[in-house]
Amino acid sequence: MYIIAGLGNPTKQYEGTRHNVGFDVIDRIADEYNISVETRKGKALTGTGIIAGRKVLLAKPQTYMNLSGESLRALTDFYKIDVETELLVIYDDISLDVGQLRIRKKGSAGGHNGIKSIISHLGTNVFPRIKVGVGEKPSGYDLADYVLGHFSKDDRAKMQEGYTRAMHAAEMLVAGDVEQAMNEYNKKAKQEA
Repeated sequence: MYIIAGLGNPTKQYEGTRHNVGFDVIDRIADEYNISVETRKGKALTGTGIIAGRKVLLAKPQTYMNLSGESLRALTDFYKIDVETELLVIYDDISLDVGQLRIRKKGSAGGHNGIKSIISHLGTNVFPRIKVGVGEKPSGYDLADYVLGHFSKDDRAKMQEGYTRAMHAAEMLVAGDVEQAMNEYNKKAKQEA
């Protein structure tokens, strides 16, 4: 089993916010592969399917962002997976331009509370992740207000492209092509003239 977890906050009030891009990518993958993500397991909404010839579990933790590690620990323990090679975490990143991706095999939380929780509960920072850029917080904004805010119309269009790229990157990671995915998707998007 390969677990693809997208981070976010449950309930309608958080739908479409910057902090929920992990959920949005999971929804894109679920739509593409016709996977229903409605089964409650390990404090998450989950669904199973096949991607790149491997059985996968899509997961949207329902613990709220800051406790994401509780859910992923329950799932990784239940399925007895190797988190270094069979777990992929997808989440928002304010240090990347809107819709830009950054793929890493390991790393610190970088101030992201969901990742902080996962590292704490799993006892390691070595697990693949796809960061999806939501743009830098404007000067004077409160960080929580910014990440819990919604995208502008222009940014929503860029994010849709970002979600599709994140889905394709996830497919490559599931197939074991981590280096290739990093080479392909870690480039800064070209600015339009």
